[in-house]
Amino acid sequence: MKLILGSGSPRRLELLAQLGLEPDDIRPPDIDETPHKGELPRPYCARMAREKAQAVQADASDVVLCADTTVALGRRILGKPADAGEAARFLYAMSGRRHRVITAVAVRRGDRLWERDVVTTVKMKQLSDDEVNGYLATNDWQGKAGAYGIQGPAGALIPWIQGSYTAVVGLPVAETAALLQAAGLPIWRAA
Repeated sequence: MKLILGSGSPRRLELLAQLGLEPDDIRPPDIDETPHKGELPRPYCARMAREKAQAVQADASDVVLCADTTVALGRRILGKPADAGEAARFLYAMSGRRHRVITAVAVRRGDRLWERDVVTTVKMKQLSDDEVNGYLATNDWQGKAGAYGIQGPAGALIPWIQGSYTAVVGLPVAETAALLQAAGLPIWRAA
């Protein structure tokens, strides 16, 4: 049995290491991540994780782990910004407000699929122009849902969360461990 991580995210790799796990292979799937018209953030996120897990090529005995993280401001999905201008619009929209970070996890082994999503409420402080421009200059917003990663410089912009910190980073560790165990992958095994 091999563990295959269907993600190119270095943060997901680090979070898996917290469970003492190192994937046997990393195979990021190439799928269309465009939301359907009118699709709400939580169902969208769950669909993305599920579709990623189904798209990864693996043997029937392999365990495939995929996840998707979506930032939701109300019913609006804030994906990965295309450029600094869009990143700034996202940051100003979240400034001084709460938003939700949804991370859906899908684990597949053969034809079986185990799924879970975790919703965390995050409050971003009221941002000044200097803070937004300074953060954008770090380029840490690139490739991140909602234009920020809580584990980087943007952590200084977030005074409060309710829920799972590791889910906001990109992989809820407790829930992921339970899904992997359900799929038959031992966690905490002695070396």
